[in-house]
Amino acid sequence: MVDVNQAIEQLNQVVNPATGQTFSSEKRIEKVEFVGDELKIIYKRDGIDIPNKKLVEKKMLSLLESMIDLDKVILKSISDMKTSNQKPNNPQPQQNNSMIPPKKNIPGVKKVIAIGSGKGGVGKSTVTVNLAMELRNQGYKVGIIDADIYGPSIPMALGKMGAQPLANEDNKMLPLESHGIHFISFGLFIDEDSPVIWRGPMLGKVLNQFFFDVEWGELDYLLIDLPPGTGDVQLSMVQKIHCDGAIIVSTPQDLAFLDARRALEMFKKMDLNVLGIVENMSSFICDSCDKEHFIFGDSKLQNIASELNLDYLGSIPMDGKVANSGDSGTPIMAPSSPASKIVRDSFNKVALGLNSALK
Repeated sequence: MVDVNQAIEQLNQVVNPATGQTFSSEKRIEKVEFVGDELKIIYKRDGIDIPNKKLVEKKMLSLLESMIDLDKVILKSISDMKTSNQKPNNPQPQQNNSMIPPKKNIPGVKKVIAIGSGKGGVGKSTVTVNLAMELRNQGYKVGIIDADIYGPSIPMALGKMGAQPLANEDNKMLPLESHGIHFISFGLFIDEDSPVIWRGPMLGKVLNQFFFDVEWGELDYLLIDLPPGTGDVQLSMVQKIHCDGAIIVSTPQDLAFLDARRALEMFKKMDLNVLGIVENMSSFICDSCDKEHFIFGDSKLQNIASELNLDYLGSIPMDGKVANSGDSGTPIMAPSSPASKIVRDSFNKVALGLNSALK
Protein backbone atom coordinates (compact mmCIF):
# COMPACT_ATOMS: atom_id res chain seq x y z
CA MET A 1 0.00 0.00 0.00
CA VAL A 2 1.14 3.54 -0.73
CA ASP A 3 2.83 5.37 2.13
CA VAL A 4 0.52 8.30 3.00
CA ASN A 5 3.45 10.51 4.00
CA GLN A 6 5.08 9.96 0.61
CA ALA A 7 1.79 10.86 -1.08
CA ILE A 8 1.59 14.08 0.98
CA GLU A 9 5.18 14.90 0.08
CA GLN A 10 4.35 14.59 -3.61
CA LEU A 11 1.13 16.60 -3.33
CA ASN A 12 2.89 19.43 -1.50
CA GLN A 13 4.95 20.03 -4.64
CA VAL A 14 1.88 21.17 -6.60
CA VAL A 15 2.10 24.85 -7.54
CA ASN A 16 -0.97 27.10 -7.33
CA PRO A 17 -1.08 28.77 -10.78
CA ALA A 18 -2.83 31.79 -9.30
CA THR A 19 -0.01 32.61 -6.85
CA GLY A 20 3.04 30.65 -7.98
CA GLN A 21 3.31 29.18 -4.46
CA THR A 22 3.46 25.48 -3.62
CA PHE A 23 0.70 23.66 -1.79
CA SER A 24 3.22 23.13 1.00
CA SER A 25 3.81 26.86 1.55
CA GLU A 26 0.07 27.61 1.37
CA LYS A 27 -0.77 24.64 3.63
CA ARG A 28 -3.47 23.41 1.24
CA ILE A 29 -3.35 19.68 1.93
CA GLU A 30 -5.98 19.13 4.63
CA LYS A 31 -6.07 15.34 4.87
CA VAL A 32 -4.78 12.28 3.05
CA GLU A 33 -6.05 8.90 4.17
CA PHE A 34 -7.06 5.49 2.95
CA VAL A 35 -10.76 4.67 3.00
CA GLY A 36 -10.76 0.96 2.28
CA ASP A 37 -8.41 0.60 -0.66
CA GLU A 38 -9.09 4.13 -1.97
CA LEU A 39 -6.81 7.08 -1.27
CA LYS A 40 -8.94 10.08 -0.28
CA ILE A 41 -7.32 13.51 -0.61
CA ILE A 42 -8.90 16.65 0.83
CA TYR A 43 -7.35 19.99 -0.07
CA LYS A 44 -8.25 23.66 0.41
CA ARG A 45 -9.46 25.35 -2.74
CA ASP A 46 -9.72 28.97 -1.48
CA GLY A 47 -8.69 31.44 -4.21
CA ILE A 48 -8.43 28.82 -6.95
CA ASP A 49 -10.90 29.36 -9.78
CA ILE A 50 -12.38 26.57 -11.93
CA PRO A 51 -9.78 26.60 -14.75
CA ASN A 52 -6.90 26.56 -12.25
CA LYS A 53 -8.70 23.91 -10.19
CA LYS A 54 -8.61 21.60 -13.21
CA LEU A 55 -4.90 22.29 -13.66
CA VAL A 56 -3.92 21.58 -10.05
CA GLU A 57 -6.01 18.40 -9.86
CA LYS A 58 -4.47 17.16 -13.09
CA LYS A 59 -1.02 17.82 -11.58
CA MET A 60 -1.96 16.10 -8.32
CA LEU A 61 -2.99 12.96 -10.19
CA SER A 62 0.12 12.98 -12.36
CA LEU A 63 2.35 13.11 -9.26
CA LEU A 64 0.55 10.08 -7.81
CA GLU A 65 0.39 8.08 -11.04
CA SER A 66 3.57 6.11 -10.35
CA MET A 67 2.48 5.32 -6.79
CA ILE A 68 -1.12 4.15 -7.08
CA ASP A 69 -3.81 3.15 -9.57
CA LEU A 70 -5.55 6.47 -10.26
CA ASP A 71 -8.91 4.68 -10.26
CA LYS A 72 -8.43 4.41 -6.49
CA VAL A 73 -7.82 8.14 -5.92
CA ILE A 74 -10.61 10.45 -4.73
CA LEU A 75 -10.07 14.22 -4.80
CA LYS A 76 -12.19 16.45 -2.60
CA SER A 77 -11.86 20.22 -2.29
CA ILE A 78 -13.14 22.38 0.56
CA SER A 79 -13.40 26.14 0.98
CA ASP A 80 -13.76 28.34 4.07
CA MET A 81 -14.50 31.49 2.06
CA LYS A 82 -17.59 33.40 3.20
CA THR A 83 -20.04 35.17 0.96
CA SER A 84 -20.15 38.99 1.05
CA ASN A 85 -23.77 39.09 2.28
CA GLN A 86 -23.15 36.73 5.19
CA LYS A 87 -23.93 38.07 8.65
CA PRO A 88 -20.91 38.22 11.01
CA ASN A 89 -22.81 36.63 13.89
CA ASN A 90 -24.04 33.74 11.78
CA PRO A 91 -21.08 32.39 9.85
CA GLN A 92 -21.89 29.70 7.32
CA PRO A 93 -18.71 28.39 5.73
CA GLN A 94 -19.21 27.22 2.18
CA GLN A 95 -17.98 23.80 1.26
CA ASN A 96 -17.38 22.84 -2.35
CA ASN A 97 -17.12 19.09 -2.63
CA SER A 98 -15.44 17.82 -5.75
CA MET A 99 -15.56 14.08 -6.27
CA ILE A 100 -13.92 13.89 -9.67
CA PRO A 101 -13.15 10.39 -10.89
CA PRO A 102 -9.75 10.51 -12.55
CA LYS A 103 -9.61 9.98 -16.27
CA LYS A 104 -8.33 6.57 -17.25
CA ASN A 105 -5.71 5.58 -19.75
CA ILE A 106 -6.73 2.88 -22.20
CA PRO A 107 -4.38 -0.05 -21.50
CA GLY A 108 -1.71 -0.53 -24.14
CA VAL A 109 -2.59 2.63 -26.09
CA LYS A 110 0.05 5.36 -26.37
CA LYS A 111 -1.94 8.16 -28.03
CA VAL A 112 -5.72 8.69 -28.21
CA ILE A 113 -6.93 11.17 -30.84
CA ALA A 114 -10.55 12.28 -31.24
CA ILE A 115 -11.68 13.27 -34.72
CA GLY A 116 -14.77 15.46 -34.78
CA SER A 117 -16.80 17.98 -36.71
CA GLY A 118 -19.73 20.22 -36.02
CA LYS A 119 -21.89 18.72 -38.77
CA GLY A 120 -22.32 15.59 -40.81
CA GLY A 121 -21.33 15.06 -44.41
CA VAL A 122 -17.86 16.58 -44.23
CA GLY A 123 -16.07 13.25 -44.74
CA LYS A 124 -14.90 12.79 -41.16
CA SER A 125 -14.98 8.99 -41.31
CA THR A 126 -13.15 8.98 -44.65
CA VAL A 127 -10.44 11.17 -43.16
CA THR A 128 -10.28 8.94 -40.06
CA VAL A 129 -9.85 5.71 -42.02
CA ASN A 130 -7.30 7.05 -44.48
CA LEU A 131 -5.33 8.90 -41.81
CA ALA A 132 -5.20 5.62 -39.87
CA MET A 133 -4.04 3.85 -43.02
CA GLU A 134 -1.31 6.41 -43.68
CA LEU A 135 -0.09 6.15 -40.07
CA ARG A 136 -0.06 2.38 -40.56
CA ASN A 137 1.98 2.85 -43.76
CA GLN A 138 4.50 4.82 -41.71
CA GLY A 139 4.97 1.85 -39.39
CA TYR A 140 2.64 2.73 -36.51
CA LYS A 141 0.18 0.33 -34.88
CA VAL A 142 -3.25 1.92 -35.25
CA GLY A 143 -6.81 1.28 -34.06
CA ILE A 144 -10.15 3.00 -34.62
CA ILE A 145 -13.22 3.35 -32.39
CA ASP A 146 -16.23 4.16 -34.55
CA ALA A 147 -18.30 6.15 -32.05
CA ASP A 148 -20.60 7.63 -34.67
CA ILE A 149 -23.79 6.01 -33.41
CA TYR A 150 -26.05 7.66 -35.98
CA GLY A 151 -24.03 6.77 -39.06
CA PRO A 152 -21.39 4.14 -38.26
CA SER A 153 -19.57 3.79 -41.56
CA ILE A 154 -16.18 2.38 -40.55
CA PRO A 155 -17.22 -1.29 -41.09
CA MET A 156 -18.12 -0.53 -44.71
CA ALA A 157 -15.02 1.62 -45.26
CA LEU A 158 -12.84 -1.25 -44.04
CA GLY A 159 -14.76 -4.01 -45.82
CA LYS A 160 -16.19 -5.70 -42.73
CA MET A 161 -19.93 -5.18 -43.04
CA GLY A 162 -21.83 -7.88 -41.13
CA ALA A 163 -18.76 -9.13 -39.28
CA GLN A 164 -19.05 -9.86 -35.55
CA PRO A 165 -16.28 -9.41 -32.96
CA LEU A 166 -15.30 -12.40 -30.84
CA ALA A 167 -14.34 -12.54 -27.16
CA ASN A 168 -11.19 -13.93 -25.59
CA GLU A 169 -10.96 -16.20 -22.54
CA ASP A 170 -11.00 -13.13 -20.26
CA ASN A 171 -14.37 -12.18 -21.76
CA LYS A 172 -12.91 -9.12 -23.49
CA MET A 173 -13.98 -8.24 -27.02
CA LEU A 174 -11.41 -8.73 -29.74
CA PRO A 175 -11.40 -5.87 -32.25
CA LEU A 176 -11.79 -6.71 -35.90
CA GLU A 177 -8.80 -6.22 -38.17
CA SER A 178 -8.73 -4.97 -41.75
CA HIS A 179 -5.74 -3.79 -43.77
CA GLY A 180 -3.66 -3.97 -40.59
CA ILE A 181 -5.99 -1.64 -38.65
CA HIS A 182 -7.87 -2.81 -35.55
CA PHE A 183 -11.33 -1.36 -35.05
CA ILE A 184 -14.60 -1.61 -33.17
CA SER A 185 -17.86 0.07 -34.18
CA PHE A 186 -21.43 0.68 -33.09
CA GLY A 187 -22.30 -0.60 -36.57
CA LEU A 188 -21.19 -4.12 -35.63
CA PHE A 189 -23.95 -4.43 -33.03
CA ILE A 190 -26.99 -3.08 -34.86
CA ASP A 191 -28.88 -4.13 -37.98
CA GLU A 192 -27.84 -2.23 -41.08
CA ASP A 193 -31.30 -0.70 -41.60
CA SER A 194 -32.22 -0.15 -37.94
CA PRO A 195 -32.29 3.39 -36.54
CA VAL A 196 -30.34 4.01 -33.33
CA ILE A 197 -32.72 5.33 -30.64
CA TRP A 198 -30.57 5.27 -27.51
CA ARG A 199 -30.51 7.59 -24.53
CA GLY A 200 -27.33 9.13 -23.14
CA PRO A 201 -26.63 6.65 -20.31
CA MET A 202 -26.79 3.69 -22.69
CA LEU A 203 -24.47 5.43 -25.15
CA GLY A 204 -21.99 6.13 -22.38
CA LYS A 205 -22.07 2.53 -21.22
CA VAL A 206 -21.36 1.13 -24.69
CA LEU A 207 -18.59 3.66 -25.27
CA ASN A 208 -17.04 2.71 -21.94
CA GLN A 209 -17.01 -0.92 -23.10
CA PHE A 210 -15.23 0.12 -26.30
CA PHE A 211 -12.56 1.83 -24.21
CA PHE A 212 -11.95 -0.75 -21.51
CA ASP A 213 -13.60 -4.05 -22.46
CA VAL A 214 -11.84 -4.40 -25.81
CA GLU A 215 -8.46 -6.14 -25.99
CA TRP A 216 -6.65 -3.46 -27.99
CA GLY A 217 -3.17 -4.87 -27.47
CA GLU A 218 -0.30 -2.45 -28.04
CA LEU A 219 -1.25 0.57 -30.18
CA ASP A 220 0.66 3.71 -31.06
CA TYR A 221 -2.56 5.50 -32.06
CA LEU A 222 -6.23 4.98 -31.29
CA LEU A 223 -8.42 7.26 -33.42
CA ILE A 224 -11.98 7.93 -32.23
CA ASP A 225 -14.41 8.79 -35.02
CA LEU A 226 -16.98 10.94 -33.20
CA PRO A 227 -20.55 11.63 -34.32
CA PRO A 228 -21.27 15.14 -35.60
CA GLY A 229 -22.37 17.75 -33.11
CA THR A 230 -21.65 18.30 -29.42
CA GLY A 231 -23.63 15.66 -27.53
CA ASP A 232 -23.50 12.78 -25.07
CA VAL A 233 -20.84 10.72 -26.84
CA GLN A 234 -18.32 13.56 -26.86
CA LEU A 235 -19.00 14.33 -23.20
CA SER A 236 -18.68 10.67 -22.19
CA MET A 237 -15.38 10.37 -24.00
CA VAL A 238 -13.79 13.44 -22.43
CA GLN A 239 -15.01 12.56 -18.93
CA LYS A 240 -13.85 8.94 -18.95
CA ILE A 241 -10.50 8.75 -20.72
CA HIS A 242 -7.24 10.56 -21.10
CA CYS A 243 -7.30 11.94 -24.64
CA ASP A 244 -4.15 13.41 -26.17
CA GLY A 245 -5.95 15.78 -28.49
CA ALA A 246 -8.62 16.38 -31.10
CA ILE A 247 -8.65 17.03 -34.82
CA ILE A 248 -11.44 19.08 -36.43
CA VAL A 249 -12.56 18.15 -39.96
CA SER A 250 -14.31 20.76 -42.09
CA THR A 251 -15.04 21.50 -45.73
CA PRO A 252 -14.14 24.89 -47.27
CA GLN A 253 -17.60 26.49 -47.10
CA ASP A 254 -18.22 29.13 -44.45
CA LEU A 255 -21.37 27.28 -43.35
CA ALA A 256 -19.45 24.08 -42.66
CA PHE A 257 -16.79 25.87 -40.65
CA LEU A 258 -19.45 27.71 -38.66
CA ASP A 259 -20.51 24.31 -37.29
CA ALA A 260 -16.90 23.18 -36.94
CA ARG A 261 -16.26 26.15 -34.66
CA ARG A 262 -18.92 24.83 -32.31
CA ALA A 263 -17.00 21.57 -32.04
CA LEU A 264 -13.82 23.57 -31.46
CA GLU A 265 -15.41 25.55 -28.63
CA MET A 266 -16.78 22.36 -27.09
CA PHE A 267 -13.32 20.77 -27.01
CA LYS A 268 -11.84 23.92 -25.51
CA LYS A 269 -14.46 24.08 -22.77
CA MET A 270 -13.76 20.45 -21.94
CA ASP A 271 -10.03 21.18 -21.67
CA LEU A 272 -9.17 18.99 -24.65
CA ASN A 273 -6.20 20.12 -26.71
CA VAL A 274 -7.18 20.78 -30.35
CA LEU A 275 -4.23 19.61 -32.44
CA GLY A 276 -5.38 21.20 -35.67
CA ILE A 277 -7.87 21.29 -38.49
CA VAL A 278 -8.10 19.23 -41.68
CA GLU A 279 -9.80 20.71 -44.72
CA ASN A 280 -11.61 17.97 -46.63
CA MET A 281 -12.97 18.28 -50.20
CA SER A 282 -10.79 21.35 -50.62
CA SER A 283 -10.62 21.00 -54.39
CA PHE A 284 -11.63 18.69 -57.23
CA ILE A 285 -9.27 16.55 -59.26
CA CYS A 286 -10.51 16.05 -62.79
CA ASP A 287 -10.28 12.49 -64.11
CA SER A 288 -9.63 13.70 -67.64
CA CYS A 289 -6.95 16.32 -67.09
CA ASP A 290 -5.79 15.30 -63.60
CA LYS A 291 -5.75 18.98 -62.64
CA GLU A 292 -6.90 20.47 -59.37
CA HIS A 293 -9.95 22.77 -59.52
CA PHE A 294 -11.19 24.83 -56.56
CA ILE A 295 -14.92 24.45 -57.12
CA PHE A 296 -15.83 26.08 -53.80
CA GLY A 297 -13.62 29.09 -54.54
CA ASP A 298 -10.49 30.09 -52.70
CA SER A 299 -10.43 28.56 -49.25
CA LYS A 300 -10.38 30.83 -46.21
CA LEU A 301 -9.83 27.98 -43.80
CA GLN A 302 -6.05 28.28 -43.58
CA ASN A 303 -6.30 31.97 -42.68
CA ILE A 304 -9.10 31.28 -40.19
CA ALA A 305 -7.02 28.55 -38.54
CA SER A 306 -4.15 31.01 -38.19
CA GLU A 307 -6.45 33.61 -36.60
CA LEU A 308 -7.67 31.00 -34.11
CA ASN A 309 -4.12 29.90 -33.35
CA LEU A 310 -4.85 26.45 -34.77
CA ASP A 311 -2.48 24.28 -36.79
CA TYR A 312 -3.66 23.75 -40.35
CA LEU A 313 -2.78 20.08 -40.78
CA GLY A 314 -3.54 19.95 -44.49
CA SER A 315 -6.17 19.72 -47.19
CA ILE A 316 -7.67 16.64 -48.85
CA PRO A 317 -8.93 17.07 -52.43
CA MET A 318 -12.07 15.51 -53.84
CA ASP A 319 -11.29 12.45 -55.93
CA GLY A 320 -13.73 9.87 -57.26
CA LYS A 321 -11.31 7.13 -56.20
CA VAL A 322 -11.73 8.18 -52.56
CA ALA A 323 -15.50 7.60 -52.63
CA ASN A 324 -15.08 4.33 -54.54
CA SER A 325 -12.52 3.08 -52.06
CA GLY A 326 -14.92 3.74 -49.17
CA ASP A 327 -17.68 1.79 -50.89
CA SER A 328 -15.39 -1.10 -51.77
CA GLY A 329 -13.89 -1.46 -48.28
CA THR A 330 -10.33 -0.74 -49.37
CA PRO A 331 -9.08 2.65 -48.12
CA ILE A 332 -7.46 4.73 -50.83
CA MET A 333 -4.31 4.90 -48.71
CA ALA A 334 -4.06 1.11 -48.55
CA PRO A 335 -0.94 -0.08 -50.41
CA SER A 336 -3.08 -2.10 -52.83
CA SER A 337 -5.30 0.89 -53.72
CA PRO A 338 -4.28 3.22 -56.56
CA ALA A 339 -4.29 6.79 -55.21
CA SER A 340 -3.36 9.94 -57.08
CA LYS A 341 -0.15 11.59 -55.99
CA ILE A 342 -2.07 14.65 -54.73
CA VAL A 343 -4.29 12.54 -52.46
CA ARG A 344 -1.39 10.43 -51.19
CA ASP A 345 0.74 13.50 -50.49
CA SER A 346 -2.21 15.16 -48.73
CA PHE A 347 -2.75 12.34 -46.24
CA ASN A 348 0.99 12.05 -45.72
CA LYS A 349 1.10 15.74 -44.81
CA VAL A 350 -1.81 15.37 -42.36
CA ALA A 351 -0.13 12.38 -40.67
CA LEU A 352 3.17 14.27 -40.37
CA GLY A 353 1.31 17.31 -39.03
CA LEU A 354 -0.39 15.15 -36.39
CA ASN A 355 2.93 13.68 -35.25
CA SER A 356 4.45 17.14 -35.11
CA ALA A 357 1.54 18.56 -33.07
CA LEU A 358 1.92 15.78 -30.49
CA LYS A 359 5.61 16.46 -29.84
